[in-house]
Amino acid sequence: MPDGAPDSDHGSRLGVGAPRRTRRKYERETMPSARRTPASGPRRPPPGSAIVDLPILTTTTEPMMRTGQPPTATLEDQPIPVRAKLAATWTSFMFLYAYVDILNFFTPGVIEDILDGKVFEFALSQTFSTTALTLMAIPILMVVLSTTLPARANRIMNLVVASLYVPVTAFNAAGESWLYFYGLGIVLELILLALIVRYAWTWPRTAPSASTATSPDRETVRAQQQA
Repeated sequence: MPDGAPDSDHGSRLGVGAPRRTRRKYERETMPSARRTPASGPRRPPPGSAIVDLPILTTTTEPMMRTGQPPTATLEDQPIPVRAKLAATWTSFMFLYAYVDILNFFTPGVIEDILDGKVFEFALSQTFSTTALTLMAIPILMVVLSTTLPARANRIMNLVVASLYVPVTAFNAAGESWLYFYGLGIVLELILLALIVRYAWTWPRTAPSASTATSPDRETVRAQQQA
């Protein structure tokens, strides 16, 4: 072996020369592969190959927490028919109208006046009792009529009766000493009457069907046939 030449056997024994040559060989093999990759344009799959969309994995736990909570259910708001609204409002008006008169018995001097044969400025008689029964029977009957009458007659009946009961209700406050008691009762009764008028006035209307709108009138067709 000439002088100055590297001692390969000595280097291989010490384990120094071989790893250095291996590392350089690996670098020479991996570096050209990066240069062989085309840099211009997207890489296209070969024809006939299937494209599969892989799911994207996330490291956050927020979606898992959201899916773990049960969804909150919303309450169903079902539409109420106008007939049911009218019947319920007349029922409330009837009870309120009756209980105002019943609680009026606790007013000082009312029982004494009744025993003397007088209510407010009216004398107790069969005529007075019949009139009072009529005033109470009309709201009671309106509960039934609001659910059974046809739509057109039902609407007119509710508009007329509710409008007539506005002055009758306001008259109950005349000459009364307990204004807060009668005032509250009259205000509540007027609110219910206003609701009845509103429900009847805004009664839903149905549009005519296509066959009815396009078909000619029977009288017109009969006149054309006779001509």
